[in-house]
Formats: sequence, structure tokens, C-alpha cells
Amino acid sequence: MYPKQRGLHRQAFARTSLILIQRRKMRKLGILLLTILAFIGCGDDKADSHIESNTQTQDKAELTILRVGATPVPAAEILEFIKPQMKAQGVEMQIQQFTDYVVPNVSLAEGSSDANMYQHKPFMDKTNEQKGYHLVALAPIYIVPLGFYSNKFKNIDEFPQGATIAIPGDASNMARAFILLHDNGVITLNDAKNLSASELDSVENPKGLVFKPLEAAGLPKVLDSVDGAVINANYALQAQMSIKESLFHENDKSAYVNVLVSREDNQNDERIAVLKNALLSDETRAFILSKYEGQILPAAQDSTKE
Repeated sequence: MYPKQRGLHRQAFARTSLILIQRRKMRKLGILLLTILAFIGCGDDKADSHIESNTQTQDKAELTILRVGATPVPAAEILEFIKPQMKAQGVEMQIQQFTDYVVPNVSLAEGSSDANMYQHKPFMDKTNEQKGYHLVALAPIYIVPLGFYSNKFKNIDEFPQGATIAIPGDASNMARAFILLHDNGVITLNDAKNLSASELDSVENPKGLVFKPLEAAGLPKVLDSVDGAVINANYALQAQMSIKESLFHENDKSAYVNVLVSREDNQNDERIAVLKNALLSDETRAFILSKYEGQILPAAQDSTKE
């Protein structure tokens, strides 16, 4: 090969080498750039995730949970009505529904519930006495009234001597029935404020009425076979009976008004104060009157003032 040709080959080889070197540099630069961009992108995702996480945490922190035990009707229905009011004040209420009268107080006493609403104070007091609990009644909310019913007579004056009257068989509601009969002049008790009253506490029974204790839930079913019966509104409602059909019934000042209950150790909890205020509001009172049309009564307003 001639010297001139060898020179041309060297120049061509040098240019090719230079191009390859430049391409390698560009490729490395591109990889580096992609790596930087990927890192920045991950950082943004993490930042966004962190911001989102913080936002969710803040949202949860803004709403504190309050667990409230209740029987389905009417307690849980009333609590459902006030949930928006409570949420607006930063309290998320979780309603724990129970179908019996024992477990709600067990749950509250053991700390699985923060409060409950389904019982009257005499029942709560008896539970504290028997179980050693430290439950406290915070406010009277509503009453499920006892009523005196008859399918045979329209007023008590029509009842014959020795008429048979069916009453609840459990001690608490039996006393309640006798107090109702006393308050309406049917019998006279030696102490109408005795929430443990029995037939033995009756000092006057002008018509010589014969009392027949039966299971409370079955009272509507025996109404045709007795002259009259004292029936709780819960069972009357289930039997398609109206409190308006009763000859007389408890009023909103009854000692057996259902109360909001907490433990001694949390009775001053701010969340429970929110619950109490919502239950005692005019809106809740109006809801009870409208929804239940007198079958369930809101507690007397003067009894809710502190």
C-alpha cells in the first residue's frame, strides 16, 4: 500500500474510533440521566405517598371513635338519627347492637363499650348490686311505657269484683305494674316510691283484683283470657297494639325512663358529653315524638335539666 493510502486509512480509522467513543459517552450519559430521572420520580412518589398518608392520618385523628351499646328498637334507631350531629362535632359513633338485656352491661363494664342506652335506672341499679359493676346513669332519654289494656272493658269502673289482671312476672316490672295501678287509683300501695313493690305492699284493693304474674313477652297473647293486663309497649308494639288503646299508661315522668349509661371512670369523657347533648337536643326529642307517635316517649324536659 502506498504511503498516501496508508495515511487515508489512518484518518478514517481515527474518525471511526472518535465516533464510537462519542457514542459510548452519549450512551453512558443517557443511562445516567435515566437513573437520575427514575430516582427523582421515586422520590416524588414517596413524597406523594407520605403526604397522602399524613392526610389520612389527620382525617382519622379528626374523628374520635365512641362505642355505644344498644338494643335495636328504639335505642339503636335513635342513635342512628344523631350520628350526623356527633360526626359534625368530631365523634364517630359505632353502634353495637345487642338482642338481650344482660350482655350490653357486661360489655360496658369490661370496657368493650364506652356507653350504652337501653335500660332504666332501677334495672341498672339492680345490675350494679348483683354484679358489682360501677355503672352510672348520665341522663334520662326516653320511656317505653307500661300500659293497662283490656279487650273486655273500656274503663276501670266497669271491672267486676275479683277481676283477673295479668302482670309481668319478673320482679322489676311487677313492681312497675303495681306502681302504675297505684298511680291510677286502682290499688293503694304503702309506698308508691318503692321500686321493689309487690302485692304484699298493697294496702287497698277495692275491687279485690286477682293478679296473675306471667312472662312479660306473652302478656298480649293472654289478653282475651283475662279481664285486663299490664303490658310493656315493646311487646304491645310487636303484637300490633297501640299505646293509645290502653286504658291508661305511664307518662314521661316515670321512674322507669331509659337512661344513657357509662362507667364511673369515663363519665366525664368529652365524647360522651357530645353524645349526651345530642340525645337531649330538641331535634332528637322531635324525632322520637314523630317516629313513634306516642308509643315511645321522650323523657320529661324538666327531668333532663342539670
